[in-house]
Amino acid sequence: MDIEVYNVYSKYLKDKFGEKVYKLPISLPLTCPNRDGCVGVGGCIFCGEEGGSFENLSNTISIKEQLLKNKDYISERYNAKKFISYFQNFTNTYMPLDRFKECIEEAIIEDVVGISISTRPDCINDEYLEYLSNIGKKHGLEITIELGLQTVNYHSLYKINRGHTLGEFIDAVLRNKKYGIRTCTHLILNLPWDDMQDVIENAKVLSALGVEEVKLHALYILEGTILGDMYKNGEIEVISKDEYIERVITFLEYLDSDIVIQRLIGRAPEENSLFVNWNESWWKIRDEIVDIMETRKVRQGDKCSYLNGKAIKF
Repeated sequence: MDIEVYNVYSKYLKDKFGEKVYKLPISLPLTCPNRDGCVGVGGCIFCGEEGGSFENLSNTISIKEQLLKNKDYISERYNAKKFISYFQNFTNTYMPLDRFKECIEEAIIEDVVGISISTRPDCINDEYLEYLSNIGKKHGLEITIELGLQTVNYHSLYKINRGHTLGEFIDAVLRNKKYGIRTCTHLILNLPWDDMQDVIENAKVLSALGVEEVKLHALYILEGTILGDMYKNGEIEVISKDEYIERVITFLEYLDSDIVIQRLIGRAPEENSLFVNWNESWWKIRDEIVDIMETRKVRQGDKCSYLNGKAIKF
């Protein structure tokens, strides 16, 4: 399989650090401003009680203990030697600054070369970024903020009850850049209210902003969520697997080739799920996407010709 049809995250890490690097997930007992009434209640209509993670260790275990347990397991299984401490679930900058600093410093253990922090665009603040920038320089760590956006279509953002719009995302990316912090953007390419034009605009906006990384998800639908009720009541439909594949390929064609792709489709929990990845393994769908791109001889960035005044004729 020729994975060079897109800019693969694992290759980026290997090129940068000289060997394969593995993420060590961290789960904290957190909430989200879209749950506790700060900007909304109930959270996003697709979000379950565990937030964005479902395979983490218990959040009652200390950060260091979670890291060491995961590190021991991954080291033994994959002979891994370098790692990224990954604050994965809910909104990891939605806490007092002093507590945030304590969490980050506890995550700096031996063999960790980077820190990734999942959060929301409306929870990015200069004081937190300045601290992260300084800690990164002090310890020689690559710092990445993973921003849940899901779509640039602000009408869809309202429908999924994100509690923020595109404007907050743009602000967050620009602030990250100001402090030399990488941005990884999470997108769902098959939201029921989005079409192929939204997919293309996703790629254009991320390319214009110069985000460093992207993580794609296929929408999965959980029992007990608002989206789950809408699905059972026939109020929404999920596009076919073939249409999702076409959306991913189109997105990649319009996306700047320098942007690193963390994944093309995510793993999802099967328990209590009403719909997950068309009942196929995520890696089979990923391989199918790559195979089709190879057959068509298309690559990431092939259609990224819309920046720098494309209408000007010399």
